[in-house]
Amino acid sequence: MQTVRDVMSTDVQYCTPLDNLYEVAVKMRDFNIGAIPIVDDGRLVGMITDRDMVVRGMAEKHPGSTAVTEVMSRDLVTLSPDDSVQKAADMMARHQIRRLPVVENGRLVGIISLGDLATNRYSDERAGRALSEISEQDAIH
Repeated sequence: MQTVRDVMSTDVQYCTPLDNLYEVAVKMRDFNIGAIPIVDDGRLVGMITDRDMVVRGMAEKHPGSTAVTEVMSRDLVTLSPDDSVQKAADMMARHQIRRLPVVENGRLVGIISLGDLATNRYSDERAGRALSEISEQDAIH
């Protein structure tokens, strides 16, 4: 069985609760990413996506100096590095999300994305199914 550890990205860009929306936006631009974990002393405390920044940030008229903690998601779906790739794809489909933080003993150790699943030869079908289900939900909303 292939595990999340086998396909996850370990070079994860993150911000801290001390950062603001402007700093998150710059990091998203510079690294061409749409989601940033929020980490406090190695522990995952939240996640902020480009959608969060638009819907909970700009649309609510929060300035760039707003703390990430005011906009980030706190109730996160996470995986363990020892979980199966199939579980990752199933969770992405069930929760309608494209990337999941990978946590070990409360500490962020990686991220697994639909892209990671799609480039993995063992999970092409599962990734395709997850993407299809997520895309269908996006079309509804």
